[in-house]
Amino acid sequence: MRTWFWTIAVFAAAVALALVLREHSGNVVIVAQPWRIELSLTLAVLLLVGVFALLYFVLRVFAWVGQRPERFRSWRSRRSVRRDQEALESGWINVLEGKYVNADKDFTRVVSRTRSDKRKVLAALASANANHQLGEYRQRDQALAIAKQAAGDDIRLREAWAIVAAEIYLDQNRPQDALALLQPLQDASSRYLHATRLLLRAHRQLGNYDRVYELTRLLLRRGVLEKEEAKQLIEISASARLRSAGPQGFKAIWGDLRSDERVMPDIALAAAQVLSADGQHEETARILEAAIAVDPDPRLLSAYSQCPQQFVSRRLAKAEEWLKKYPDNAALLAAMGNLCLTGQLWGPGELYLKRSMALRSDMRIHALLGNLYDRLGRREEAMRHWRLAASVVGVLPVLARSRHLPAADMRDDPTLIDVEVSPEPGAEAERIEAPIAASAADYVAEEPAQPDVPPDAAIPPNEVKSSGSAHEELDKYFDSAPIPGVDVTQTSDGPRGKR
Repeated sequence: MRTWFWTIAVFAAAVALALVLREHSGNVVIVAQPWRIELSLTLAVLLLVGVFALLYFVLRVFAWVGQRPERFRSWRSRRSVRRDQEALESGWINVLEGKYVNADKDFTRVVSRTRSDKRKVLAALASANANHQLGEYRQRDQALAIAKQAAGDDIRLREAWAIVAAEIYLDQNRPQDALALLQPLQDASSRYLHATRLLLRAHRQLGNYDRVYELTRLLLRRGVLEKEEAKQLIEISASARLRSAGPQGFKAIWGDLRSDERVMPDIALAAAQVLSADGQHEETARILEAAIAVDPDPRLLSAYSQCPQQFVSRRLAKAEEWLKKYPDNAALLAAMGNLCLTGQLWGPGELYLKRSMALRSDMRIHALLGNLYDRLGRREEAMRHWRLAASVVGVLPVLARSRHLPAADMRDDPTLIDVEVSPEPGAEAERIEAPIAASAADYVAEEPAQPDVPPDAAIPPNEVKSSGSAHEELDKYFDSAPIPGVDVTQTSDGPRGKR
């Protein structure tokens, strides 16, 4: 639009000048002795305009020639900047596509030829990141050293180098090196939110849960962390702090927690463990009850069922209230059964445990039922549930009780684990009392004593004598070494005739 406007203006001026000059028919006389030049006014004006244009053109040419070195340097600089930018763009596109080898080539090219410290630092840091992803740690460290040297005293470039290096060290599980770079940034200002997040990650790797708790709270207030992520970090750090502080520092740490944090399962469980070990069972019950009212976590219910006998009635009454709200909660029923066993309430305990077992076949429930039946003298049922507990955890298979070997190779005999050994005549079978309300994980019961066998009693055809002579006869028939950990004198085999 502007071009058209000026074109019209020039044509209008030319027309106006032509009209003015047409009305003036005077002459212009230039006297320069011995010359006398006489021109018309129109020709004189046109010559003046032409001379002015020619002079302007000549001066512009001389000015352009004089500025040529500077213009050439500027052109080279622009070409260099454009080339560096293209290489950086290509390198970052390769990084985003996962082509780290090509990206490293682009960034290395920028580092080797650029004249700008900023672009050199950016390219070196990007090259370090690419080499870190490739596992080329020696080249990565060289790129970090180049970036640190190129940053010089520039504060922003130094901070960028520190953050990138710290993030790389954290990926390599070197939290101490990352902490040395990030702590000065955190001390200088809390505005470095990304550095604060990396600092949180470093303290979490080091297990400094006090700092993890503080930094999580700070980032949560700034809106940097999601609530769910912050909740998990607070739960982990607060529970670890409670366990490490013990009963002496419990009140100080517990007082820092909000009410919604105290009912988190891990925090409530850690507090219950600390107070229960200190003998504060009533306070333990109050903490667990508040947490269970919000979330009936199986771990909380299991901890709630572990108490001395004098506290059973109160906890059992509270559990019955929860049972009205959660009638099909297998963990709650198992906890109530455990409480009944602790209080020696055998009938209700059996009822609760069977209801829990109907909902979920759990190793602990079978073990508790085994303990219950063992206390009641029902050894066969106790052994059956202990075997089921072992089968649930994957230790032993549930097998039919058989006295016959399926084959001559005794290593394939699955009934060796269920062999019952008859005691020697005159020996008393010792009965071991099962611990009340134990999980039966570390409890091993002996087999009941068998009736005494008269010396002259005949050996059944499907049994083998447990004697040294029988062992020697087996060695004659089986050319194999004894199985480690198996007493072959307690194995059974088919009837064997005398030689």
